[in-house]
Amino acid sequence: MPVSDDQRAEIAAQRGSSRPTRRATVEALEEILYEPLPVLDHGFVRVVDYMGDDAAVVQAARVSYGTGTKKVHEDRGLIRYLLRHRHTTPFEMCELKVHVKLPIFVARQWIRHRTANVNEYSGRYSILDREFYVPAPGHLAAQSAANRQGRGEVLQGAEAAEALEILKRDAETAYDHYERLLNAREDGTVLDEGRQGLARELARMNLPINFYTQWYWKVDLHNLLHFLSLRADAHAQYEIRAYAEVLLEVVRRWVPATSEAFEDYVSGGAQLSRQGLDIVRRMLAGEAVTQPDSGLSPREWRELMATLGRGD
Repeated sequence: MPVSDDQRAEIAAQRGSSRPTRRATVEALEEILYEPLPVLDHGFVRVVDYMGDDAAVVQAARVSYGTGTKKVHEDRGLIRYLLRHRHTTPFEMCELKVHVKLPIFVARQWIRHRTANVNEYSGRYSILDREFYVPAPGHLAAQSAANRQGRGEVLQGAEAAEALEILKRDAETAYDHYERLLNAREDGTVLDEGRQGLARELARMNLPINFYTQWYWKVDLHNLLHFLSLRADAHAQYEIRAYAEVLLEVVRRWVPATSEAFEDYVSGGAQLSRQGLDIVRRMLAGEAVTQPDSGLSPREWRELMATLGRGD
């Protein structure tokens, strides 16, 4: 993934200013610190800084539970207990700061998680890059017939080729017009000395939401796990899921015991309603429960059967 001259300078400054530290560090995360991890066609996630580790979660929990707890629980067991019983405060003691380059429409989904500190690249201050997202052919799909906000079958042949051509042509044309409105090229050079050009804060209005933006995103571990529970899920839109999956790999490096518990109890687990739990008990007792006598709506029934791995 290409890194700009400004990013190289920033990385060099950060690495050059490193000093011996007494704070907790995680070797597996240090290995990828400042490195852009590619996502989609032009995007990336780059870990800039972090605070804490699995031990910090345990340390915070033992302040609450008292010194005697350490004799009863190993760190891994305590972390699993905390996550299993939704004791979330200790996970808030760890923080991660990442630099993310992402399409604007992904950013608008991402920002709905109002539990982080965000500072975004300013299109009022700087000229935006000529970089826009175009889906790979395998992700170019029709509207789902069963999900109003999801995709269905992948487009094929001439229809797929036309869709890709429209996406590329419209983005290129929009950026050409953006430069014309600015009276400036991507590198800042003037197009026509006889024109003033439109202000950057206005010229950006005609750019489509598949253009890339960048931001710094700082979040505590508890809220990061909540983000991952929704966005690394198979039901999430592919583009934001691609970023979430990279972040999940970062979490695995950073806090492996917490990541293991999260994947066991949250992303890989399931939550049942009171009615759903009652149905499971009836089934275990040998009763042949069907949707009409379950007390569940058809949709709730289908979801429960999917959770249980049953096709009926």
